[in-house]
Amino acid sequence: MKPMNTKRKRKLIVVLSGLFGVSIALGLILYALRAQSDYFYTPAQITSGAAPSDQRIRAGGMVVKGSLVKPTDSLNVRFQITDFKSTINVQYTGILPDLFKEGSGVVGTGKLHNGVFVAEEILAKHDEKYMPPDVTAALKDQGRLANGALAGS
Repeated sequence: MKPMNTKRKRKLIVVLSGLFGVSIALGLILYALRAQSDYFYTPAQITSGAAPSDQRIRAGGMVVKGSLVKPTDSLNVRFQITDFKSTINVQYTGILPDLFKEGSGVVGTGKLHNGVFVAEEILAKHDEKYMPPDVTAALKDQGRLANGALAGS
């Protein structure tokens, strides 16, 4: 077997170095995307244990009427969300969106802690007809309308 000439050896090193660099960059991009993906869970999925408790998730549903507890001396807020199958408690520290109200659809991002969804962010619907797509899909899968009534009735 003949030894490789210097020019060919240099080209091979450049090509292999480029492939190695692209592989590392792709790996870092995929790792960053994986860390940013928050999976959506309904209250029924959360109460059944399908949602992980050590990972950021998104949870959504309708705010249960009469469940909002908002102390005047702090920004700690508690309320419940439901998908009309199950209900979960939500705890949030911060200012709620202006459009947040009982009986409306919300989606929160946060983690489960001892059976309570501790939200870092709360998003509320922006008009009377809109509901977050994840909440709409979850209710539709259960055969329900936004107000909790059974579809077709």
